Amino acid sequence: MLLLLTSTLAAPAKKASIDELKEKLKTATRPDDKASIALQIAEAQVDAADKLYKQGKYDEGQQAVSEAASYSQQAHDAAILTGHRLKNVEISVRKMAHRLADMKRQLTFDEQAPVQAAVEQLEKIRTDLLNRMFKADK
Repeated sequence: MLLLLTSTLAAPAKKASIDELKEKLKTATRPDDKASIALQIAEAQVDAADKLYKQGKYDEGQQAVSEAASYSQQAHDAAILTGHRLKNVEISVRKMAHRLADMKRQLTFDEQAPVQAAVEQLEKIRTDLLNRMFKADK
């Protein structure tokens, strides 16, 4: 019974933490903080999307995937602005892209398009970050 109560209380707390992170992102002033918070939100949205797809909630899962891509872009933009955390953002985006690609394989053909679009967006973000990290200074 205690396990059931704990699991019931944990689900709303996870959602609240995403909402809290979104509020924290709105009030963050330093770009380094924005990059870190946006990454946390994106990773949480990928986790949420995975759970939603497994529960058969495809519309909500697609919304979470879309938000993950959006917040990844925000993390990219903040990291590019300062030139800091490029490596951290790239690593996190790569892991999310791989995870989304794995999720896509478990979906029907009609449900794969939004996930594939997010994977492609994350790969573009990664490519840009890698180009910034390893550009030749002359």
